[in-house]
This record gives sequence, structure tokens and C-alpha cells, in this order.
Amino acid sequence: MKKFSPILQDLIEAFKQLPGIGVKSAQRIVFYLLQGNTDKALFLAETIQNSLVSIQECKICRMYSEEELCEICKDTKRDQSLLCIVESPADLMALENTMQFNGRYFVLMGHLSPIDGIGPDELKINQLEELFDLNTINEVILATSPTVDGEATAAYIASVAGKFDIKATRIAYGVPFGGEIEYVDSNTLIQAMLNRNTIGKQ
Repeated sequence: MKKFSPILQDLIEAFKQLPGIGVKSAQRIVFYLLQGNTDKALFLAETIQNSLVSIQECKICRMYSEEELCEICKDTKRDQSLLCIVESPADLMALENTMQFNGRYFVLMGHLSPIDGIGPDELKINQLEELFDLNTINEVILATSPTVDGEATAAYIASVAGKFDIKATRIAYGVPFGGEIEYVDSNTLIQAMLNRNTIGKQ
């Protein structure tokens, strides 16, 4: 049996790099795009290319945006005194989709993990401290994932917030330990936000 062509193998391998995509799923996607779906394949390629060129981090919250400030940070009607801290853009979108939070966000793009060489500098904690120093934030809501690393990250940021006399609360209700925020359903996230707990010295 002949092997796949090198280009076909490279294409399958490329899709395998995506989260949750194994060999069989990658093959299905590739064959679908090649079997008379040229327009969809070209649209996908063009959209990815445009996104990589146009999208950047919001200079305030680090959410992905085509402009210096994302739509959330530009919205003056949102509560400027509430800042929700999340690990990823996917977590931000999950919380925003509940339509129950009207404050602002800060995206860490990860969590503290000494083993992986991820410390405060990698999470841009200094940028977060600059926001704290503006004296506009009264409460920080720590919505990091309920994992060991997520809890450690929340505790660290709570201690930083304490230096600025900012109240730090932690979402808790209904979010399973070891889970990921982006996979929690909207109703559970709403309850988690409403029943958040104060952590650190207040």
C-alpha cells in the first residue's frame, strides 16, 4: 500500500496540532476539505492568515483584538471598579456569554507553573499591577481554573491585590476542582460568580 503524498501527510499533521484533534479527526477534516469543498478550504486558509496578521493583544486586558483596545475595554458603560481575572481568552468568552458580568477583564494567558518556567513575568503581573495602581478597581474576581496551578495563581494575585487594598474574591460554587472554566455551562458560571468567596487579607 502506497503512503499518502508528502503534502497530504503534512496537511493531516498540521490539523493534528490543534487541541482535541487526533489522527482520524485530522484525516476526516482534510478529506472533507479536499472532496469538492475548495471554497471552504480557501476561506479557512484566508481567514487564518488574516487573523494572524491583524489580531493582537488588547493593551489593557490582553484579550485578542484587531485594535489597540478591545470592545470590552472601550465600553465606558461597564463597571470599571470590577476586574475579573481569567487564564485564557476562551475563559473570558465563557464568562461573557453568561451576560451576567458587567465589569472588566484581565487575561493572564496561562497560570503560574514553576515546572514549566511560567512565573509572574510570563503572566504580565506587572501590567496587572499598573491597573491596580490606577485606584479605579475595588474588587478583583479571580476566575482561574479550580486546579492546583489555578488555585496557586489566584492566591498569588490575591496577595498582590492586597498590597493595593483591593478586595479579592474567588469563584467557587458549582465549579469542579480540576476542571476548566471554558467547559463549564453558563448557569454554573453564573452561580459561581454570584457566590464568589473573599480570599486573602482584607
